[in-house]
Amino acid sequence: MTILHLHSEPLIDDWLDDYGHLNEAYYMVPFSNATWALQDHFGIGVDYFKRTGGALYTVETHVCYLKEVRAPAMMEIESMIFGSDTKRIRCAHVMKVDGIERATFECVLLHFDVNVSRTAAMPEDVQAALKQMKIANLPDWAGHGISLEKR
Repeated sequence: MTILHLHSEPLIDDWLDDYGHLNEAYYMVPFSNATWALQDHFGIGVDYFKRTGGALYTVETHVCYLKEVRAPAMMEIESMIFGSDTKRIRCAHVMKVDGIERATFECVLLHFDVNVSRTAAMPEDVQAALKQMKIANLPDWAGHGISLEKR
């Protein structure tokens, strides 16, 4: 399994809710920042956008909250590629604090060319790099929807 360690950040006290733990909305901040780091890793980040007009837009996300995060905390994010094609990336992140999984995040990103206002294929070298980094076996939490049924 290819796991990338590209991002970590400290919990900010303003992100705490009235119960004293990380508010659900703020889980998205480190996950989003990890996605930016992932884009940079593959050469399709902000510099790529400025040069080409190619951007990645998030079209779907799924977050699972596994264990609370309380201050002080350093959130370590592990990133994985679940799959990709010419225009899409399915990636995921795992948030850990003190080596313990606290949340998982899965998303689909769509490559968009802002110069022509439509989807476009990613550069071939990026497509190849993404395919090479795809993990062999998805974790058991991948692809889950929301349900009241016990898993």
